[in-house]
Amino acid sequence: MNKKIFLIVMAGLLCSKGLLAEEMVKSYTGDEVVVTSSRVEESKKNVTSSITVIGREEIEQSSAHDLGELLAEKSIGHIQKYPGTMTSVGIRGFRTETHGNDLMGKVLVLLNGRRAGTGNLAKISTGNIERIEIIRGPAAVQYGSAAIGGIVNVITSRGNGKPGLFFKQEFGSNDYTRTTMGADGKSAGVDYSGSVSFSDAGDYKTGAGDEYKNTGYSDRTVGNVNIGYEFLPHHRIGVIYNYFDVRKAGSPSYLSQNDLDAYTSQKAYSTDFIYEGSTGNRRFSWMARYFTGRDEYLYADPGTSYSSTNDVEHKGAQAQLTYDDESLRVTAGVDWIRYDLESTLAPYSSEYENPAYFLLGKYGFMSDRLVLTAGLRYDQYDVTISEGQGSSRRTDNLAEQVGLAWNVSDALKLRASYAEGFRMPSARELVADFYSWGTHYIGNPDLKPEKSRSYEAGVDIDYRNVKSSLTWFTTDFRDKIQSTAVDGAMSWINIGGATVSGLEAEFSLALHPFGEEWKIEPYVNCTWLTKYRDEDTGELLTYTPDLSATTGIRVSDQRGFSSVFNLAYTGETRVQNWEDWSGDIVVKGGYAVANISVSKKFLVDEDKKNGRGITIKGEIDNLFDREFQYVKGYTMPGRTFTIGLGADI
Repeated sequence: MNKKIFLIVMAGLLCSKGLLAEEMVKSYTGDEVVVTSSRVEESKKNVTSSITVIGREEIEQSSAHDLGELLAEKSIGHIQKYPGTMTSVGIRGFRTETHGNDLMGKVLVLLNGRRAGTGNLAKISTGNIERIEIIRGPAAVQYGSAAIGGIVNVITSRGNGKPGLFFKQEFGSNDYTRTTMGADGKSAGVDYSGSVSFSDAGDYKTGAGDEYKNTGYSDRTVGNVNIGYEFLPHHRIGVIYNYFDVRKAGSPSYLSQNDLDAYTSQKAYSTDFIYEGSTGNRRFSWMARYFTGRDEYLYADPGTSYSSTNDVEHKGAQAQLTYDDESLRVTAGVDWIRYDLESTLAPYSSEYENPAYFLLGKYGFMSDRLVLTAGLRYDQYDVTISEGQGSSRRTDNLAEQVGLAWNVSDALKLRASYAEGFRMPSARELVADFYSWGTHYIGNPDLKPEKSRSYEAGVDIDYRNVKSSLTWFTTDFRDKIQSTAVDGAMSWINIGGATVSGLEAEFSLALHPFGEEWKIEPYVNCTWLTKYRDEDTGELLTYTPDLSATTGIRVSDQRGFSSVFNLAYTGETRVQNWEDWSGDIVVKGGYAVANISVSKKFLVDEDKKNGRGITIKGEIDNLFDREFQYVKGYTMPGRTFTIGLGADI
């Protein structure tokens, strides 16, 4: 029933031809600039793959407080969210890794173009974010291992304009409180932008009224600072610092088996040092970066006196040089990343090192009406398990990509691309030799990387007040790594794979029924998988819904008022049932969740749309108080209210 209602709503929005014809009065606005696809700034009209951008205005209008909540609201893939602070996302049938690091994931999360070191989206706040760029489909040529399903690139705000300060206080259901403060601006060549928030939340009730104990958290701190100095024209040095810390987050297990005292304690932090420069005519540009960080995770169950830790230290470097004479652009570069993992669970200590070399090219014909892109990347991997629990192994991978974009007119673009993705085997899978809980684990040094080949074709429309895109894709996934029993021990082998095909659509229509001051914008985003089968078993893939979609409406004026109603739907999903310890495959029903937010900014200067002022914002999540689960057994909160008061000066 939910699916039928949702499809009817979407059809109504998409088929409003009368409104569309009457209201298409604005001029073409295209030429949005993005960076993720080519690792340098370029016009979105020259991108040959499917890319979605969530801008600062949408982020501020949303009721989401972290990256996971935002992607769930936008239906960017399939969300798996647990109580506390753990969220992953699946794109085109592949997902991020939520535990500790991104080595085991198949969707890659980036912070300002480099590996974030985590696949847990709950660790990334929506504060101080300029925009989020999402590439659907493989991006191994640009970013290496784990970019099979796609890329989520979180781009930090950079200070610009008159210096200012801001402060916000929020209160909500379930004893929720959050205090946020920050500053931004630019003066004497120094730009800065930063924010920090402190929050707490208590246990919540489900939509059915059941109290879900041990679901709250305390002393959660999230911060980001981006500081730069332009010491010469076209030469900037910068430092970016990211911080996440939650002292205690409940780990309640399933609602039916509610654990009242288990908890996690998590901390993640990183620092980037960046130099960017170019010649005066920008014919040549370059970037160099060094970054380092750490991710710490503790699980404790006082009732059983059991605890475990998993700590990951990562460091890396990037260097690239770009030649751009408008028609021809070539970028060559080097990436290097190293992970050091320490755990109380076997294997206790392992290392992963990855130097890589890439070449990306773009050539434009007919004044960039026709754009050809291509890329090549070579990765080398060294993995080690120490302390007598394994050995070392070196392996490598070569990835390719090619794409074509035809800008038929300023408003219409046709595109097609071929891209490869891969995930390198982990140290455990390649070189393990240890015992854990009575089981002997032996690595397989002959394992090949998991690989994918993806083809897609699409059309993008950006005409006056209409923005729309439609993409068809198919992904052939091969050499899946699967655990297996070998001579009484556990090891890993490469098996067949899967085929995932489908359609992705986006549509929005900006209406101005009361003049230019007011904007009413209905929108629809949808992913429909037409094929998603495991080729070895013939069964549908698990944790992969056939349909995920969002529809809603945004309303705003030029004097500080904005409101968003958003309805997100996720279709039926085949999952493993661990709630009864069987692991049997069951079908988890679909669900629809509605959120609404309303805000009003009282401007100090009424003539400035984005001037300083006082903002009041109210939010209702799960508006219709539905009982639903992102993960089977972990029921989410019922209807919740939040009210906030902010000031920027």
